[in-house]
Amino acid sequence: MSNTATLATLSGSDAAADPNWWRQASVYQIYPRSFSDSNGDGIGDIKGITAKVPYLKALGIDAVWLSPFYPSALADGGYDVDDYRDVDPKLGNLADFDEMSAALHAAGIKLIADIVPNHSSNRHEWFKEALASPRGSDARERYIFRDGKGENGEIPPSDWESVFGGPAWERITEPDGTPGQWYMHIFAKEQPDLNWSNREIRDDFLKTLRFWSDRGVDGFRVDVAHALTKDLTEPLLSKLELSEANTGTDGFIDGSHPFWDRDEVHEIYVEWREVFNEYNPPRTAVAEAWVHASRRARYASPQGLGQAFNFDLLQADFDADEFREIITRNLAEATESGASSTWVFSNHDVVRHATRYGLPQGGGKHAKGQDGKGWLLAGAPAEELDIELGLRRARAATLLMLALPGSAYLYQGEELGLQEVGEIPDSERQDPTFFRNKGVEIGRDGCRVPLPWETEGSSFGFGAGRAHLPQPEWFGRYAVAAQDGQEGSTLEFYRKALKLRRELQASEELEWVENSDAGVLHFRRHDGWQSVTNFGSDAVDLPAGEVLISSGPLDGGRLPGNTTVWLR
Repeated sequence: MSNTATLATLSGSDAAADPNWWRQASVYQIYPRSFSDSNGDGIGDIKGITAKVPYLKALGIDAVWLSPFYPSALADGGYDVDDYRDVDPKLGNLADFDEMSAALHAAGIKLIADIVPNHSSNRHEWFKEALASPRGSDARERYIFRDGKGENGEIPPSDWESVFGGPAWERITEPDGTPGQWYMHIFAKEQPDLNWSNREIRDDFLKTLRFWSDRGVDGFRVDVAHALTKDLTEPLLSKLELSEANTGTDGFIDGSHPFWDRDEVHEIYVEWREVFNEYNPPRTAVAEAWVHASRRARYASPQGLGQAFNFDLLQADFDADEFREIITRNLAEATESGASSTWVFSNHDVVRHATRYGLPQGGGKHAKGQDGKGWLLAGAPAEELDIELGLRRARAATLLMLALPGSAYLYQGEELGLQEVGEIPDSERQDPTFFRNKGVEIGRDGCRVPLPWETEGSSFGFGAGRAHLPQPEWFGRYAVAAQDGQEGSTLEFYRKALKLRRELQASEELEWVENSDAGVLHFRRHDGWQSVTNFGSDAVDLPAGEVLISSGPLDGGRLPGNTTVWLR
């Protein structure tokens, strides 16, 4: 461990820190390019995050999850990585990263880094070397290259489609200028899939895990954790055959899909766990794995990554019965795996839940892409959005979530009650899903618009100049400055709820309290406090007890609709 890393690691979080800190942590996701811009170039940066550490500390979070900050052409919002062991020069440098890490730790906040192992950027030195090398070379073996079909190899190796639309194969030009092989990319063509059967790839990622762990990173969020290993044994199944085999709820739960959720992926994470356990306390990890519920526990096992996202509440209607079923099932899964559960309503891939809950379609349900990611918004006319109802439900759902055992993942701006930004001109959109599926998917830019810190200014305090994505006029009403210290504001509500959560959390169990009112979800934590949510529209009687916090105003001894309260 380097001297710099030692300082970064020990500045506020010594080696004797609780190894189980992550089990019930409140984790705040930062999308770096849209959080805070320190130099006025329109792009959020590492120094901008460091400057806002006091804000993060006052919010009351336990950890920051940093979305990709690596060098990138931004073909996919930073998830196309040029260099896994550096910082994008537009965001800063490694010294800036060390300063941020130290500042977070000094404030008692852990640091989780996003790692993107399924694919690199097409600008990565490995891929450039592969393009300059011949068929069958070691350089090409780092990726998934195949000869095409047809008389001259002009047909892709299979008819698979990428998640972002279009074919999952891209043909290259060989060094001699002739049309050549095809490489696989589950996502954008700028994101060639790495070949995880290659020992060099596995060893290099172990090196990357140590590199960031030595710089004070406490854990990792693993992007597309279920896609690394692949079986491309000929003949490759067709798109139709894959679709037919995946019908019903039991499709591919035996690990037989050629590239999603194969059993051998866990061999990789056993090695990662060995690296994590070299540190004291051990580094943590959480898998982004869109898999059948019966297979999620393997990603969250103590021998593997230790924790896995469940996105079930994110995809649920605002409905008491659906919430109860999801919570009960996921707590049971967590007990089975030895992990703690995870809860999330918003992130960089989905429409903000304050907007989803204000839409009539499904009361907040979110459609899924073919890899399970929930970024496909079944768009609704603006006049159908009930902003007030959406925010009321979002606050109620969040307060319920913060009462649950397990880790709570929050997305930057939700503490301000931010709505999804829909009014982005086509000419200013950035998300590849929009350009590859124009007219079908609106893309994810609406949840990635830079945050408003001030009520006025060219970028509402985000930076000295214009933000890289256009901010609407109404952003000023949601700004930090407009809510700071204002009783009843969404920001102050989050601060109070997170403070109480830290004080109250102890056990990882809950007990359901049966209620005669339809649409009411009531549970008791074994520490003696209770959470009650009224999913209906009519007020119900409030159970006896001291009110600790409510997501909205109470009506005397009644709990209004779309409201959550904590009692003791």
